[in-house]
Amino acid sequence: MDSSNLPEINLNTIGENAPRRNGTIAPKLAKAFMKASGWKIVGEIPNIKKCVMLAVPHTTNIDGLWAIATILALNVDIKIMGKKELFQVPVLAQFLRWGGIIAIDREKKGSTLQASIDRFNKEDQLFLGLAPEGTRKYTENWKTGFYYLAVGAGVPILPIAIDYPSKQVRFLPLFYPTGDINADLPKIYDYYEGVTGGVAENMSKPLQDLRK
Repeated sequence: MDSSNLPEINLNTIGENAPRRNGTIAPKLAKAFMKASGWKIVGEIPNIKKCVMLAVPHTTNIDGLWAIATILALNVDIKIMGKKELFQVPVLAQFLRWGGIIAIDREKKGSTLQASIDRFNKEDQLFLGLAPEGTRKYTENWKTGFYYLAVGAGVPILPIAIDYPSKQVRFLPLFYPTGDINADLPKIYDYYEGVTGGVAENMSKPLQDLRK
């Protein structure tokens, strides 16, 4: 899938169904920061109330900077799962929560999945993002919790690409899981063809294979 020519997102066209953040100063500052850094947010924010969002590839801690800046610039209320260890410093924890980061215990996989499904069932609007590679380092496989979360909650998957060469955060077309993970995963991987992370050698095997 060629995602290199997507239009820049017009904030005025974001649909009313998408969950929104409150505030006017943070979006202006974040947009100014992204512009000064040469980064653009492209693609389309779907006019839906709920989805599982994939932030890929995740190869460096700097990815978090662009993720939070994107959330603030769009003024869309996107929740992102982050490891609980990040919340050990109170001041940092407060900032992360304000930025939409949700602490998770990666050692409690089953309970995290069910708790996330329950959250989708309870909330009227929820955009929940996570990094399926599960690490900044090279890995053979993605963690598949995101897929079972989408199926269990009955929501679509919104792939998002962080492409460093083009300096683009790309919101790609929605993917609706069928329940057949073996058939669906390769289709999801294909969304990231041509995308390169900040540290290319740290990209996961499914993305490395797309570069061959």
